[in-house]
Amino acid sequence: MANPEDKKGYVFPPYSGKVETGKIKELALAIGDDNPIYTDEAKAKEEGFVTLPILPTFMEAIDMWSGPTFEDLMEQLEIDMKKLLHGEQEYEYFAPIHAGDTIHAETKVTDVKAKRNGMAFYTLETVYRNQNDEKVMAARMMLVKTP
Repeated sequence: MANPEDKKGYVFPPYSGKVETGKIKELALAIGDDNPIYTDEAKAKEEGFVTLPILPTFMEAIDMWSGPTFEDLMEQLEIDMKKLLHGEQEYEYFAPIHAGDTIHAETKVTDVKAKRNGMAFYTLETVYRNQNDEKVMAARMMLVKTP
């Protein structure tokens, strides 16, 4: 394998997905969130939303249904999945995201730190923009490749 630090700056192919009402409701049901703003459009509007808002980790559904598989990402990074740990994950929100929005996403390797013992720490950032090209969210994850 090449030097892991050579992957710094690597940009994965972009992808797009639609925020579907049914998927918002399914996620709320799956995690047991009974807040009606995620299932009842009238309640969401009463609370000041345009329509149903997304739940905090909903963009994982966009990634899963519209983006590359995690296996594809690791293949592009040349990481053996048997030697991979998920270190951390964070989300930063910039604007509301609602049912009906079309989300465009692009993931970039923003940092790689290789250690002498063969470990490497990869930081990936995905920036999400809506149909108006407004930055609505960023997700960052740190992956650890073990020797």
